[in-house]
Amino acid sequence: MADALLKVEGISKRFGGVVASDNIHIDVRPGELHAIIGPNGAGKTTLIGQLAGELAPDSGHIYFDGQDITAQPAPVRAALGLARSFQITSLFLDFKALTNVVLAVQPNLGHSFHFWADARNEPALIEPALAALKRVGLEHRAAVTVANMSHGEHRQLELAMAIANRPRLLLLDEPMAGLGPEESSRMVAMLRELKREYPILLVEHDMEAVFALADRITVLVYGRVIASGDPATIRANAEVRDAYLGEQDEEFVDG
Repeated sequence: MADALLKVEGISKRFGGVVASDNIHIDVRPGELHAIIGPNGAGKTTLIGQLAGELAPDSGHIYFDGQDITAQPAPVRAALGLARSFQITSLFLDFKALTNVVLAVQPNLGHSFHFWADARNEPALIEPALAALKRVGLEHRAAVTVANMSHGEHRQLELAMAIANRPRLLLLDEPMAGLGPEESSRMVAMLRELKREYPILLVEHDMEAVFALADRITVLVYGRVIASGDPATIRANAEVRDAYLGEQDEEFVDG
């Protein structure tokens, strides 16, 4: 079995009296999509924030490719190859789609935002940005102002921004949020393609998408891991069904 690219050993995080992460142990291996599921308030987004470097754990360690990054800030982790998307879209609505992706590429190439007017015309920025847009099926929308794009296209654009620098691992926080059935199907197909190229840690509420995509699933409840395993194992776990899946996901009992 391949060594883990991302390894989390016993991280915990409290907000006052609330335990958001309770001694969590997880890992992501090369070539896999590892999904994190759980009810609202389970601590999923808090976990992603700690992995991305936006929140500091109170205890425990985070390793990336064998390097302890627990104390490293988000920009350092991004430079090492960790890229994330957000539960709520975070885009420059008044800019064009291409400009948003160029902004994602720019810091990793050492360009200063002070020279943004000139940077927009630099091939070193434009070429990877266009390639990322093509990868998510938005190359024909490059010149469209983001405010005029659909919510589904916003989600695609966020993925383009995440992969524009060819990261080593994707941290995706609910990329299906707010999508309709057709948009969800397109997103699942896109993520299925991306997982061939990038290891992915996926936080997601859409169980149909999770069971279609995941190689492994970890279930969080009140910040604690209650189960982890392949989709068949999670489907069959009585504690998981009682705590989270419940009647709404009876379809998954029979696969």
